[in-house]
Amino acid sequence: MPLYEHVFISRQDLSNAQAESLIEHFGTVLADNGGKVIDSEYWGVKTMAYKINKNRKGHYAFLKTDAPAPAVQEMERLMRLHDDVMRVLTIKVDDHKEGPSIQMQKRDERDNRRERR
Repeated sequence: MPLYEHVFISRQDLSNAQAESLIEHFGTVLADNGGKVIDSEYWGVKTMAYKINKNRKGHYAFLKTDAPAPAVQEMERLMRLHDDVMRVLTIKVDDHKEGPSIQMQKRDERDNRRERR
């Protein structure tokens, strides 16, 4: 099955538990349609570059999935209909990187950054 990475932003007035329960909810939607969540990360509340639906901040979540295309389309459809989800980004990837994502790594562990001038 194809591999996907999803990032979605939920409203800032949700609690951390509610934002993490959205990850579980959309994971079960994938599982019901024949896919599975390989890894999920909750990135926390972050400030956005511009307002989305009058919100300046949002809860960010990241999912690595292995699912057929119809399951991903159904999950995206339900995310767009959900009142708490503001934005969704899905990317098809060739393989998933091991370990935590760049957002979850400490700054000193990111050794591949170029020097600032």
